[in-house]
Amino acid sequence: MLKRLLAFGCAMPLLAAGPALAQSALQSLQQNRQKVEWVDNFDIATENITEVKSSAPTLSPQTADYIAAAINRYQRIVQAGGWGTVSTGGKALRIGMKDPRVVELRRRLIASGDLEQQAGLSNTFDSYVDAALRRFQLRHGLIHDGVMGEGTVTALNIPANVRLRQLETNMIRMRSMSGFLGDRYVMVNIPAAEIEAVENGMVRSRHTAVVGKIDRQTPILNSKIYELNFNPYWTVPVSIIRKDLIPKMKEDSEYLAKNNIRIFDWSGNELNRQQIDWNTDEATQYRFTQDPGSDNSLGSVRINFHNKHQVYLHDTPSKTLFGEANRFHSSGCVRVQNVRELVTWMLQSTTPDWTRSRVDSVIRTGEREDVKLKGSIPLYLTYVTAWANADGVVHFRDDIYNRDDLYGTGAQARL
Repeated sequence: MLKRLLAFGCAMPLLAAGPALAQSALQSLQQNRQKVEWVDNFDIATENITEVKSSAPTLSPQTADYIAAAINRYQRIVQAGGWGTVSTGGKALRIGMKDPRVVELRRRLIASGDLEQQAGLSNTFDSYVDAALRRFQLRHGLIHDGVMGEGTVTALNIPANVRLRQLETNMIRMRSMSGFLGDRYVMVNIPAAEIEAVENGMVRSRHTAVVGKIDRQTPILNSKIYELNFNPYWTVPVSIIRKDLIPKMKEDSEYLAKNNIRIFDWSGNELNRQQIDWNTDEATQYRFTQDPGSDNSLGSVRINFHNKHQVYLHDTPSKTLFGEANRFHSSGCVRVQNVRELVTWMLQSTTPDWTRSRVDSVIRTGEREDVKLKGSIPLYLTYVTAWANADGVVHFRDDIYNRDDLYGTGAQARL
C-alpha cells in the first residue's frame, strides 16, 4: 500500500497548497505508487493502522524541536484557512455507513494529514476512513474505535489556530525542561493521564493513569521516589474525610464497615462509628485507616515520593477506569495501570534480587512490606497538552485544568 503521504497531523495538506502544486504532487504520486484504487473498500485490516507512539520519551531533549517543526506546518494550515468542521448531531458514524457527513469527515482528516487526499470525498465510510479516524483518535487520546461519536466530533471541530496556540504554549514548557532529567526517571503527563518509565533516553514502559479531578488537581512538581509500600494500609486524608467520607456515612451508616475502614484517635485507640457526630466535622479530628486487601483504595502497592501535597502513585481496585478516555477521577493521587511492571523496574535498578516473581509473591501474601529504594528515582509530574515526535506525529490532549488559556479567558497560560 502507498506509504503515508503525511505524518498524522503534521504536514500541510495538498488541498491547501494551491491547484498547480496539488496537481504536480498527485501526478508524482500516481507515477510512484502501485495500483491502488480508492473505491469504497471495506477489507483493509486494522493492523495497517500505524502506531503513533514513539520509543522516545515525551520529555526528550529533541521534543521542543519537533514541536517547532509542527508549529511551522500548523502556521501554514492556519494561513490557508484552517480546516473545516464536521456537522454535529445525528447518529454516530462507523465503517459501512453512508452519510453526507462522511464527506465533511474526509475533508477534515485530509486537512490534518490523517487521510490521503487520494481517498477522495465519497459519502461512504470505508476502511480508509476507518483507519484514518482511528489514527486521529490515537493522536488525541480518544478511544480508537473508529466511530465518529460526540467526543470525536468535538475534537475534530477544534480549530487549527487553537491547536497552533497549544503547540506554541507547550514548546515553552518543553524548553523549560530541556536539561538532564536523569538516566532513569518516571514522568506523569497529567492531561494525557499517562506515565512513562524512562531509561537511558528511551521509554522502558508506558502506563495508563488516572489523575486528579478538575476540583482536586494532581499537582505539577519535580520530586524523587524513595519508597514502596506493598499491601499498604490507607490513611484517609482530611480533605477526603470531609468531602467524601462524611457524606457517605450520612447516606449509609455501614459504609466504613463495608470498606474495612477503622477509626482511631491520635493515641492509637480504636473508636466505633457511634462515637462520632457525622452531622459535624468532628470526624476530621480522627484517623481513618483502611486495611490491606482487594478493596483497599491503594490496591496492592503505593509509591512514595517527597511532596507537600500528600499525594503518591498507587495501584487501584477500580481497574475499569483505565479503559475510559477521560481518566480524571482521583483526589490528586495518580493511579497506575500495570503497577507491578513499574515497581519491578524501579526495584531492579537498585536491588537486582527484586524480580517480577518476587513482587508477585510479596503481594500474594497480603502482608504489609515496606521497601526503601537504595537509590531514589526522579519523578516529574508534568502538564503537556501538545507534543510531537521524530516521525512528525503530533499529539493533542484536552487542557483539563485550563492552564493553556486557549480561548483567551484572561488568565495567562501557566507553566
